[in-house]
Amino acid sequence: MIYHAPIKDIRFALNELADLAAICGLPGYGECSVELTDAVLEEGAKFAEGVLAPINKQGDQGAKWKDGEVSAAPGFKDAWQQYVESGWVGLRAPEEYGGQGMPALVAAAVEEMWCSSNLAFSLAPLLTLGAVEAIHHHASDELKNIYLPMMASGQWTGTMNLTEPQAGSDLAQVRTKAAPAADGSYRVSGQKIFITWGEHDMAENIVHLVLARLPDAPAGVKGISLFIVPKFLVNADGSLGARNDVRCVSLEHKLGIHGSPTAVMSFGDNDGAVGYLVGEPNKGLNYMFTMMNHARLGVGIEGVAVSERAYQKAVEYARDRVQSRAIGSPDPAGVAIIRHPDVRRMLMTMRAQIEAQRALTFYAAAALDRAARHPVAAEAARNQALLNFLIPIVKGWNTEQANEITSLAVQVHGGMGYIEETGVAQYYRDARITAIYEGTTGIQALDLIGRKTAMDHGVVARALLAEAQSTAGKLQAAGFDSIAGNLSSAIADAERCVAFILETFGAQPQLAAAGSVPFLKLMGIVLGGWQMGRAALIAKDKLQDADADSDFLNAKIVTARFFAEHLLPQVSGLAAAILKGADSALALGDDQF
Repeated sequence: MIYHAPIKDIRFALNELADLAAICGLPGYGECSVELTDAVLEEGAKFAEGVLAPINKQGDQGAKWKDGEVSAAPGFKDAWQQYVESGWVGLRAPEEYGGQGMPALVAAAVEEMWCSSNLAFSLAPLLTLGAVEAIHHHASDELKNIYLPMMASGQWTGTMNLTEPQAGSDLAQVRTKAAPAADGSYRVSGQKIFITWGEHDMAENIVHLVLARLPDAPAGVKGISLFIVPKFLVNADGSLGARNDVRCVSLEHKLGIHGSPTAVMSFGDNDGAVGYLVGEPNKGLNYMFTMMNHARLGVGIEGVAVSERAYQKAVEYARDRVQSRAIGSPDPAGVAIIRHPDVRRMLMTMRAQIEAQRALTFYAAAALDRAARHPVAAEAARNQALLNFLIPIVKGWNTEQANEITSLAVQVHGGMGYIEETGVAQYYRDARITAIYEGTTGIQALDLIGRKTAMDHGVVARALLAEAQSTAGKLQAAGFDSIAGNLSSAIADAERCVAFILETFGAQPQLAAAGSVPFLKLMGIVLGGWQMGRAALIAKDKLQDADADSDFLNAKIVTARFFAEHLLPQVSGLAAAILKGADSALALGDDQF
């Protein structure tokens, strides 16, 4: 169950493809530098490899619930204390509240290592950071001063409480209530489900962000407000007071990520849970969307990360497992299965997608930083639009392919992969949730074709495809004929699909919606292929240096070629489904299924 942080690959994606140096130069990132980031990555790798990875398998035993209290999985509480003492919680938290204020790009690279080494554990800081973002942007200074320093330090953790039994992704159905109290606070009552790290014993306090309705709230999503509801109330001097009227009534029994307790939370069973309004009434959903890009980017990172861990396990097994003689060899002696062509195909399929996804994810993280910090308003706005377009792709494509990649890792192991003792099945089980939470792939795809393509009139989509076509031209000039040709063909298919969405979404939205998930996957493959093409060009240029790491750089070129020859051709099939397949998807009546 060894994990090796892929530092060289992460640095290449950071420095060469996402332009870390430029991001560190943005206003407000004064302490950031390539050199400091290298040091952060090295220390992060040590923590991921030495502390988090060793407890990942035992964490699969799960957290334990008893009488409303939850005990973290074996080893997690101690690991959390080490995590807090090392200052990792505050890496991206605001400096004015005790955080380090590092760019989202740097945090993304470190988060990949947390998620690879121990996905279940990594969800606690991910949700805490999301809560920090929402409070920092929208709460009063009084609430910020009470909660943010303790959350940035990791002494308190945070959660998001959106989902209810009758209200999954349809938040218009939220029924949790918040009634004003005489002291200016509110009394919150209702039930929330699927609350990640909703209850545990790792931190002193848990700060719940809860969506609820005020008595006079309008119906639907326009009547949702956001409240801070702490597990323990906070005294005037900052110390913890009485236990709030909020409790965990059960933990969900899940397919995977057993080390991450998924709680059913009940608010206000007695006198009402004390809550504090964040920002203005009835704007809670808007406030939650402040953290949504961060959260969905984080889930995209999870997809890459669990895939990387599964890939490493598959490579390790393929090198060690001896089965059958080499194809075409007269020598009857068995060879390691990594010598067999189909095993190599599976490993390359995993490797190529992981590298493409990492590159595209870091590219999106850099856009997030530019949108937040660029001094030129027009450039900040352009990057915000770019980020908005990329987020559903990064979240949806990365996680859908994580299911395929982790499945391939099981397949490389053969029958041993289906046995829990080998460990690879855990990655397969853990990966499955990533395509569901923070909005299913279908929701991401509808967002992509609607708000991000049709309502944008295809401006960002076409600009990205034009950039990709420019890269294809450079690849052709550099002698990468196969990569250039397949990328250009895929871009042409993507352009036809964008035109189809723009033509049909307004008048016949169901036709566009029927192909929305294929379109999301298509754009992931095309933009991933673009990043791989960029990587090949950079690698070729760097090979001219006398001290170049030729093995590493040549592997980048080979992997880019594999992506172009094995994955980009999938785009034509997806395009056919998008352009011609809507009628058959919609033809059957409800009672014919």
